[in-house]
Amino acid sequence: MKNDKCTVLNFTEQLGGKWKLPIINAIRKNETLRFGKIHQIVDGISRKVLTEQLKALEYDGLIIRRQYEEIPPRVEYSLTNKSRGLCEVFQAIDKWSRIEDK
Repeated sequence: MKNDKCTVLNFTEQLGGKWKLPIINAIRKNETLRFGKIHQIVDGISRKVLTEQLKALEYDGLIIRRQYEEIPPRVEYSLTNKSRGLCEVFQAIDKWSRIEDK
């Protein structure tokens, strides 16, 4: 039998923590975002932590960082095909969060 990692464990290793899913969700809703706009949308995150999380998401192949050779420098973040696969999950979470217990 092949010793594959549990898919839930793999998911939580890549997307666990407080900030990665809100960052991906912010980019998902806007297609492409610059650092400052992500910082505004993701309430409560420090600039330092946002920088660390964006680097980790890029390393894991979940976001694309595009730097333009301009003055002043401009950097934009967008989703990869891999993270676009999470859009259905976010839609299900949106739907679930609107359900009221009766």
